[in-house]
Amino acid sequence: MNDQQRTNRNISSGVIAAVSAAVVAVSGGVAWLTSQTPNTSTPANPSQIIKQPSTIQPGNEQTASIYWLRPTDKSVELVPQPIKITAAQPNQALEAAFKTLLAGPTESTDSTTIPQGTQLLGLKADKNEVHVNLSSDFTSGGGSTSMMGRLGQVVYTATTLNPNAKVYIEVNGKQLDVLGGEGVELEQPLTRESFNKNYPL
Repeated sequence: MNDQQRTNRNISSGVIAAVSAAVVAVSGGVAWLTSQTPNTSTPANPSQIIKQPSTIQPGNEQTASIYWLRPTDKSVELVPQPIKITAAQPNQALEAAFKTLLAGPTESTDSTTIPQGTQLLGLKADKNEVHVNLSSDFTSGGGSTSMMGRLGQVVYTATTLNPNAKVYIEVNGKQLDVLGGEGVELEQPLTRESFNKNYPL
């Protein structure tokens, strides 16, 4: 082997060594870069994806009934008018029902003895109790039949979502013990059963 061949062989060995070192360095760099890069790939199993609970509760559509008065041959009777209400809480559904009740009937066959201008000042439904706070207009005008009628409308509308609930009626934030000028005494809490027994229409 002459000197030229030895030189070429040494150069080739040097080049191979340099290339090998470069490959090792690049591979190491790629490995390091991969270890530092966050894994953003989607898990193979979809069930591994963690879903955060939504903080927005969609409204539930409920059917409530508003009670109007309708004349019969001898007296009057309470007649329900079902309405659909979208609300997340029972309070919201009952509030909407009472606002519709206080606005008055839309059907000519139905009537109300709740005085015009009566406002809902507050409403709270908790467990088996419903507290209804009305403005002082609720107690004005009318005889005993009118008082019985408006009392029934409030009790039955308040218990539309829970027919067995106990109803407490307040006027301007104070419990109503006597209704109207004729002095209809109220035994609270009121229920549908106690109303039918003590305050027949």
